[in-house]
Amino acid sequence: MKIAIVGFGAAAIGFIERIKDSEHEIHVFEKSADIYSSSISGIRADGKLFVSKEMGGDIDIDLLLQKKLVDFYTSHIDSKNIETGTSFGNTGYYQEFYKKGFQPINADFYHIGTDQLKEVLFRIYENFKSNENIHFHFDYTVTTIERTNDQVKINGSEIFDIAVIAVGRSGHQLVKTIIKKSPKLILDNTKVDLGIRFELPDHIVEDLNREMYEFKIKYKSRTGFIVRTFCNNPSGFVVLEHYGDFTTVNGHAKLKEKSKNTNFAVLVTIQLTEPFNDPTGYGSHIAKMSNLLAGQEKVILQTYQNFKDSKRTKNLYRVHPTLPMENYILGDINLAFPRRIIESIIDFLEHLNEVIPGITNPDNLVIAPEIKFYSNKVSNDLFPNLKFIGDCSGHTRSIIYATAHGYMVAEELIRL
Repeated sequence: MKIAIVGFGAAAIGFIERIKDSEHEIHVFEKSADIYSSSISGIRADGKLFVSKEMGGDIDIDLLLQKKLVDFYTSHIDSKNIETGTSFGNTGYYQEFYKKGFQPINADFYHIGTDQLKEVLFRIYENFKSNENIHFHFDYTVTTIERTNDQVKINGSEIFDIAVIAVGRSGHQLVKTIIKKSPKLILDNTKVDLGIRFELPDHIVEDLNREMYEFKIKYKSRTGFIVRTFCNNPSGFVVLEHYGDFTTVNGHAKLKEKSKNTNFAVLVTIQLTEPFNDPTGYGSHIAKMSNLLAGQEKVILQTYQNFKDSKRTKNLYRVHPTLPMENYILGDINLAFPRRIIESIIDFLEHLNEVIPGITNPDNLVIAPEIKFYSNKVSNDLFPNLKFIGDCSGHTRSIIYATAHGYMVAEELIRL
């Protein structure tokens, strides 16, 4: 078969790794100019790999396969310099969080680091490229996919037996175009995560970071919303994430360069009901409102006390951000976020302070917006020659789950 893969990210890597030794002819179409500028090699990925049944997606992925794929990624590092650990392997920590109403998430983690990630992905690409049946097409943007009973046409010219869509969340416009032609593909599209990036001195969370590096917890706030932590970065850096017409905040960590601050996301999961059907539009609107207040390609930074009191921040005190000054303004996030979301975040942090004293110090930093989009959950059973893998399918939201999803879909095709 002649197979097209649209996008070269984690899901595509899993798919290719499983199918590369077959006789299928594989063509990878990637909009980035080359492997060095491919989006997966950027800050968003960060190189955090998790083995867990409790996070990463809503499909069941065997723990042995998850660990196999972690080993696949880490085998491409010469130095073998990887930060590892277990989240809530310590029973005492688990019970302490649980007692205060939190749901601790168990996971083994392996942190490659942003600085090593490009090296890893370049080596994976070089390995794939050496196979005669695998062809890469960079600087190629796929805008249309036309499906017939037995063929798929890309951009009105390239014809394939099967098209595998692996564009991640950033490729939502292409997925939206496909769904518009075949709305029955949608299984669910009502969820988005809205929140903030929280930054504080390392010493406040030093014991917690030493114990597990990445702590993941969920909490049902008094508003009824579920609030969760995401992407903890000990001695890390806050960065911007650009989505074309709006800008959000994110965080990452490096293995070699360290800051004096820890940052992590606090996200409120919003799940709305019919007739609502545009979570990406809702989240984008909040982000654009924040950017309107902050100025073009900037985010809002506020001290925690001012955030809690709905007052604009005018001065910082002991805690200073790792985000460069030209990327933010001191302001009031309350002007952009719905109050129920603000109250959910405050409730979460006040309860977290009971477990980790110092979390709610008045001069700790709140930076917004941080938004995690859930792609429409789409069906892979509707059309045999059109498959969606990884985050763009709506079924995964981590490197390992996306990689495993691609791997498993490839395995199904091999069996045909």
